[in-house]
Amino acid sequence: MNETELAFTPAWKQAQMIAGKQVSPVELTELYLRRIERLNPSLNTYITVCADQALAAAREAEAVVMRGGPLPTLHGVTVSLKDLEATRGIRSTMGSLVFKDTVPDRDSVVAERVRRAGAIIVGKTSTPEFGLGSRGATTENRLLGACKNPWDPDHTTGGSSGGAGAAQVAGLCAVAIGSDGGGSVRIPASFCGVYGFKPTNGRVPRAAGLGRPEPNQFSQSGPMTSYVRDAAILLQALSGPDSRDPQQCIREEPPDFLAGLDKSMKGLRMGWSATLGFGTVDPVVGAAVRKAALAFEELGARVEEADVALDDHWEHFWNIFTANAYISYGWILDQRPDDLTFYARQALEHGRSVTGARYARSVRDTFELRLQMNSVMERYDLLLTPTTSVPAFKVADPPQTIDGKPVNPYWGFYPYTFPVNMAAVPAASIPCGFLDGLPLGLHIIGRFGDDATVLRASAAFEQARPWQDTHPGMA
Repeated sequence: MNETELAFTPAWKQAQMIAGKQVSPVELTELYLRRIERLNPSLNTYITVCADQALAAAREAEAVVMRGGPLPTLHGVTVSLKDLEATRGIRSTMGSLVFKDTVPDRDSVVAERVRRAGAIIVGKTSTPEFGLGSRGATTENRLLGACKNPWDPDHTTGGSSGGAGAAQVAGLCAVAIGSDGGGSVRIPASFCGVYGFKPTNGRVPRAAGLGRPEPNQFSQSGPMTSYVRDAAILLQALSGPDSRDPQQCIREEPPDFLAGLDKSMKGLRMGWSATLGFGTVDPVVGAAVRKAALAFEELGARVEEADVALDDHWEHFWNIFTANAYISYGWILDQRPDDLTFYARQALEHGRSVTGARYARSVRDTFELRLQMNSVMERYDLLLTPTTSVPAFKVADPPQTIDGKPVNPYWGFYPYTFPVNMAAVPAASIPCGFLDGLPLGLHIIGRFGDDATVLRASAAFEQARPWQDTHPGMA
């Protein structure tokens, strides 16, 4: 197996090879660090590469293998973390000049669980500042500039987990972890051509980050991988209650996410919606993704046009999202405003302007959306949409019209994703084709708490329409 083949080998298989002493954690870590050194300067995927810490962890992991005994599920496998996660002993910038020299003395709960699973952190991937702002759905910051799409570096990776998506598809880590507050895992998964999973709100705890407090009701950390099984393994490692989480929406232990991956699609009811009743989609994208969605009929599921007519909830999403961000980072507006990106300043200023009454009205709207989504999901086991209305666009040039209709340039290309965060339900983006050489994503939305069925359908689609043998030329 040559270096490129090994770099793109599934993480679960790499773990088996490590346990069987066919390859060492040191060899794998050195392989990915070489690839990062070669490709990262042209892609801006990593804000921080922690080569020394990664190699030390790899040597320790290798010693454990040589001693024998049981190993954790991702022992010796490399992982990248989005740079919104606090990492003990590793620079954690939040994509911001304000935190550019910050080295925490503690891990976030996500980083803590990644280490417990035996994975080796090779670096922190790029994010827009605090994952915020009008550029929150793309990835540009003042530390690196724009993160570049490996399929075409003139195009965006999407965001806010754009560095994670690019690192994964370019083979710069075995698995990646992003976070998704309004589509931030699924948008770059679609634009970069990887699998991205947003868990049910509360499935993965949020605690011990750099922001204080951590009130974001919408955000979840989740896997970005090249294989669905890798995502299921990573989700298993991240999931489960934690008493430090201020919002323990899910208190029970998670199910076995691997157990149902091979189950049939027969009997599942699926609804297809091209717009969710309020969005706008490029008709070529809509037709291509609809064709992909109908592949589930070949697998035994029933797919029908869904009668879904959601209202536009963006204003309420933005009120809550930015007001929560202001609680954590609003002090920067007074103390270090010149260090902020223009979009982070805009977001924090909007958050500061949200009155208690507006916030309460937006919370009420969120609950009404959840009731509406629950009603839809009573008819379907899964809801299918495009992940984004268009493929990746050129850096800093979001579409202002789609299908001849004017759209908001900052969110008009992802009307499908932020309602999912408001509704608190699980969803995934899975690669389903290309348009003009750029990837497209199929969006699979599940019922609250039913992450397992989203993974099950993703695995069935992956088997029927595999994508992993196609890589960006530069990778």
